[in-house]
Amino acid sequence: MIKKITLILLVIINVNSFAQDKILKVWPNGAPNDNGMKEPEEKYDGVRVRNVSEAEMYVYLPEKENNTGAAVVICPGGGYVIEAMDHEGYDMAKWLASKGVAGIVLKYRLPYGNHEIPSTDAKRAVRIVRKNAAEWGINSEKIGIAGSSAGGHLASTVGTHFDYGNKESNDVIEQISCRPDFMLLLYPVVTLREAFGHMGSRVNLIGEGHDWKMISEYSNEMKVTPETPPTFFILADDDGAVPPRNSIEFYLAMKENDVPAELHIFKDGGHGFGMNKKDLPVDQWPELFYSWLKAQKIID
Repeated sequence: MIKKITLILLVIINVNSFAQDKILKVWPNGAPNDNGMKEPEEKYDGVRVRNVSEAEMYVYLPEKENNTGAAVVICPGGGYVIEAMDHEGYDMAKWLASKGVAGIVLKYRLPYGNHEIPSTDAKRAVRIVRKNAAEWGINSEKIGIAGSSAGGHLASTVGTHFDYGNKESNDVIEQISCRPDFMLLLYPVVTLREAFGHMGSRVNLIGEGHDWKMISEYSNEMKVTPETPPTFFILADDDGAVPPRNSIEFYLAMKENDVPAELHIFKDGGHGFGMNKKDLPVDQWPELFYSWLKAQKIID
């Protein structure tokens, strides 16, 4: 028993030893669009944030001897009104770094009436990682994106609305592809349709009303193509906030397009577990994801 406790403590110490290597402004020279937020950013309940008007990236790099060359841009959830930066952000990045995968937490700007804001930031973040890949010890063809809840909607938006860069742009970063090479989606919001969507996230992203053009544009299960990145899904059957059908419909669309996908639905876990331990089988998801990265040959 003492040996077991010692081992657990060593694992915790090892994961917690990873600190941010870099903090970057996503738009150091100013963003191309504005969410209109003038109030100061606020942290509460630990490291949850709201009133976000400036996007930042927090980079956690693995030790060189443990580096796999893979990286994940992480989008915390929060219904597009807050961001849970701890168990859906920093904790995930630290765990990834401990496994040899660079974890880059994105604090994206919240929409506040401008639906393009979050995805503008997330696409830019992928481009920035790809631009800095060599310097950071990252393989530019092994850059994924992860998201939890509404952050999963953001991640899946990038995974279905990406571009390969604008070669005519005067901005070197905008010339780079923002297509993720893979996706990790935890209990994601995927659709904005009433039948099984999360209406709070929908209202916060596109506003009140029923604008079918906007709803269909951001119902990402309707945007899957053969170029959609391979995806790993984690969710719980007892999720009372975001129906599992969000992930199931996305998974089925991927199968119709012959895109590799793996879907895990745990009996218990609820919504929003992230990296929090619940003493349930759902706690195993990080190692399952790590095994999937190996199976996909993203890491050796």
